[in-house]
Amino acid sequence: MYQLEEPTYFIYLASIPVIFVLFLLVLWWKKRKQKQFADSGLMEKLSPQMSTFKSFLKIGVICVALAFLVIALVNPKMGTKLETIKRQGVDIVFALDVSKSMLAEDIAPSRLEKAKQIITKIIDNLGSDRVGVIIYAGNSYPLLPITTDHAAAKMFLQNADPDMVSSQGTAINEAINRGITYFDMKERTNRFLFIVSDGEDHEENVAYAAEDATKAGIKIFTIGIGTEKGGPIPIKENGNVISYKKDNKGEVVITQLKPEVLSEIASEGNGKYIDGNRTQETIKTIEDLLLKAEKNEFETKQFSDYKDQFQWFIGFGLLFLLIDVLLLEKKTKWIQKLNLFNEKK
Repeated sequence: MYQLEEPTYFIYLASIPVIFVLFLLVLWWKKRKQKQFADSGLMEKLSPQMSTFKSFLKIGVICVALAFLVIALVNPKMGTKLETIKRQGVDIVFALDVSKSMLAEDIAPSRLEKAKQIITKIIDNLGSDRVGVIIYAGNSYPLLPITTDHAAAKMFLQNADPDMVSSQGTAINEAINRGITYFDMKERTNRFLFIVSDGEDHEENVAYAAEDATKAGIKIFTIGIGTEKGGPIPIKENGNVISYKKDNKGEVVITQLKPEVLSEIASEGNGKYIDGNRTQETIKTIEDLLLKAEKNEFETKQFSDYKDQFQWFIGFGLLFLLIDVLLLEKKTKWIQKLNLFNEKK
């Protein structure tokens, strides 16, 4: 495991392509001036040992040296010890609907993006709580096992889209069943399953799955995304809408939020339905809910004793700078044999 102490210094890596472009401009300027001074044959006689390849090699070495020195400024740290620590919190699993209907844009920017925004902001407000992520459509898939690494949860969440599932539909029952497997039943923690969906095209046997979750001590809360008026499902190419999804009759499909379905699931799961269209109210409701929940102690493993690694990168950086100093811009015999830049006359 590693940490980056000062990642903002990565911005200095942008200087490397700038330096290379400046080198090319200077090289072009030199060639132009040389042509004004004398023809190529005379220049070859005046400076027979000058090598274009060596010039490129030297600038390459300098760029590599600068890259190592920038990484040294960032100061990567490596975790050298894995230890078990005790935390207090609750266990939370988000089941995100990634069916095609979640692409509807009746809620800006789209139902799916709105759902991601809400989950991300909820994760930002979590303390020591553990979090896991499930995605589902016609089937459910584990996206991230339950963990205390909130940054990883947000990163995996941003990549969720309908293309990650093999079949369409809204198998909320499968999402609930998979959610049950996420929790460690041996630990006495409060368990919350948040289903973020528009509730459309769901399976009929959801009540049984919700009942099983309740027996396992899991509370199910549903977050509805979309409008009851509904909207079409856009088909995009290169980010632009080229058409809308149509049914077998050739008519544009209008997908609608089904709050009554989600309310019923939440009721069966000993939780409640939350209107997710009002982002701030949704986040505040869930934040209050989690603050009031009893925090239980659990064990988790994490790396400790992070040690600085910048000295390795400084060493490599200085080594490449030394190599650059020792490299002369004169031709060498093996370079002349390769004749990479058509320098042999």
